[in-house]
Amino acid sequence: MKRKKTAISATSIRLSTHEKICAERMSTLIKTIDELRVDVKDLRADMNKGKGVIYFIIFLGGVATAIGSFFQFR
Repeated sequence: MKRKKTAISATSIRLSTHEKICAERMSTLIKTIDELRVDVKDLRADMNKGKGVIYFIIFLGGVATAIGSFFQFR
């Protein structure tokens, strides 16, 4: 008994090629998104440090003003 040969159509070849290209694109997108997540975390950390420095400067300004006004009105 002879086996039937399945003919590979042009559509199936184009589809498999398309799937390979899409898989490569998806892996590239996932890699890029992961890198962006790391960058966003770093930026958030930098922003929090900046906020802390600003709050500290405002606190020091308030202390300096309080001391100055204490000695001025004494």
